[in-house]
Amino acid sequence: MSDSSNYTPPYVPPKVWTMEAPSGGEFANINRPVAGATHTKELPVGKHPLQLYSLATPNGMKATIMLEELLALGYSDAEYDAWLIRITEGDQFSSGFVEVNPNSKIPALVDNSTEKATYVFESGSILFYLAEKFDAMLPKAVADRTEVMNWLFWQMGSAPYLGGGFGHFYAYAPEKFEYPIDRFTMETKRQLDVLDRALAERPYIAGNEYSIADIAIWPWYGGLVLGHLYDAGEFLSVHEYTHVQRWANEIAKRPAVIRGRKVNRTWGEDDDQLPERHASADLD
Repeated sequence: MSDSSNYTPPYVPPKVWTMEAPSGGEFANINRPVAGATHTKELPVGKHPLQLYSLATPNGMKATIMLEELLALGYSDAEYDAWLIRITEGDQFSSGFVEVNPNSKIPALVDNSTEKATYVFESGSILFYLAEKFDAMLPKAVADRTEVMNWLFWQMGSAPYLGGGFGHFYAYAPEKFEYPIDRFTMETKRQLDVLDRALAERPYIAGNEYSIADIAIWPWYGGLVLGHLYDAGEFLSVHEYTHVQRWANEIAKRPAVIRGRKVNRTWGEDDDQLPERHASADLD
């Protein structure tokens, strides 16, 4: 006779979903089924035209790395103020932040150099906006430009499987379930293989030149194979992706990447943290 004391009936979705309790494990307090502000608070504004509101997550790092790369290229107008948005404390739901980004996700950028302040949200859009504004890291030739944009959009569409899929169920979910971990592990490894095959043929993801495609992809997939994300290297056998490893290590050594990774960071070693940034000297 089987022991039914541990039997858990299968989940059957209700006809109409309602949220009985906060869901999402470690980040449950930032998940809710509605948009909009929860409190009134204006965003701080510094002295530079470019104002960044962010946190050093993989998406946040795209913006700070891009800005530091522009400064390294000599674009002095890329100087910026970076303000910390504490997502676990709900800063992204302030009225000021929601005005800039109605989706309440970091990063968000305000460009006050335009006739009317320009609000830019979504990390890929920020990369594209800055590349066009400064005419940098985005080729002019149609074929080359299209290849960069192909990979930029690939990252924007693929990373949710890595972060919200694999990362959530492997590292953050309150319970471990085999089915979602297997599903998103398979997809994550497929994506790493996509990158590995592309990087076997060229030094950078979209060709022979470093571009916004590399800046978009590196914090997620470079971070994964270098051990910055989820502590999942052994589980995913990341050593197998030799071309991704080569690319990730090369980009990690770029001075602007080293600087950009520190901005809006509040964890790790003290010399790797810079919660706010208001001048290049803050990183020196």
